Amino acid sequence: MAQMKYFYELTISSSPHAHSSTTTQTIMRDVLIALVPALIMSVVFFGFRALMVTVVSAAACVFFEWGYRKLMKLDNTAWDLSAVVTGVLLAFVCPVTIPYWTIILGDLFAIVLVKQLFGGIGKNFVNPALAGRAFMFSWPVLMSTWVKVGFSNAAGLISTADAVTAATPLAAMHQGQMCSESIWDLFIGNVGGCLGETSALALLIGFAYLLFRKVINARIPVAYIATVAVLAFLFPLGNDRIAWMAAQVFGGGLMLGAIFMATDYVTSPVTKLGQIIFGIGCGVITILIRYFGGYSEGVSYAILIMNCCVVLLDKVGRPVKFGAPKKEAAKK
Repeated sequence: MAQMKYFYELTISSSPHAHSSTTTQTIMRDVLIALVPALIMSVVFFGFRALMVTVVSAAACVFFEWGYRKLMKLDNTAWDLSAVVTGVLLAFVCPVTIPYWTIILGDLFAIVLVKQLFGGIGKNFVNPALAGRAFMFSWPVLMSTWVKVGFSNAAGLISTADAVTAATPLAAMHQGQMCSESIWDLFIGNVGGCLGETSALALLIGFAYLLFRKVINARIPVAYIATVAVLAFLFPLGNDRIAWMAAQVFGGGLMLGAIFMATDYVTSPVTKLGQIIFGIGCGVITILIRYFGGYSEGVSYAILIMNCCVVLLDKVGRPVKFGAPKKEAAKK
């Protein structure tokens, strides 16, 4: 039989890929814009030292990322703004009286040990800013000294010796007592606490901006905040249910953690169901720490604990491959 030869005409064209202008830098820029209202409110209530602490922290993070990448002869990612976001968030979860050397050490831990040693952006398994905060509790007194709000009592740019200290709302609620501050003061941020977490109003404005820009979705923040609200309403520890619930939601770092930290792309689940479970888990752990732990706030540790569970949560709600056998689909 004669061998038959077939010739095929191939037409090569460009791939039908959808191109987007979204980059790491544009995403981080949107996050920084969303954090501006909270930064403004921190300056209003705690003075210009709040701005100074934030600038020092952001600059230190950029320097450490640049230095590490330079030392290891890697492509420099210091200008993608991710280090700036880490520095701002780390400053936001510290009291305004924090010494500059302390937050610089926290920046070093967050950038080098938590982020870069695991391969850089996209490789870390826990949130760098929260890990840096946990490290900074090696100096517990410095991390739990709160100033009374107002310009007359704000800490100085260099020295904090003249700052007037005050308890945070969560400190009273940790003892089962309703805080003395009004719900309105809790909502706008006219209370003691970390410099970027006190104003729920400013954080919600940032949340609306991120949703509008489609940088994040609402699943994790809503699941997180709703879980804390429901549990606080069901278990008010002898206080008025509505007031207790509002104080638990507005009186600590819940808004900052739920909106800006639990939604971190790298350390949160990618599946829809996984994100909802992640938010619920953060809420449950937060309430457990606030009610039964030795520390009055539980947001940071709740998110860090759930970060370690992301590898498992990513398997929840994972879609079945197209064309998979029915038995495999049923098993999924």
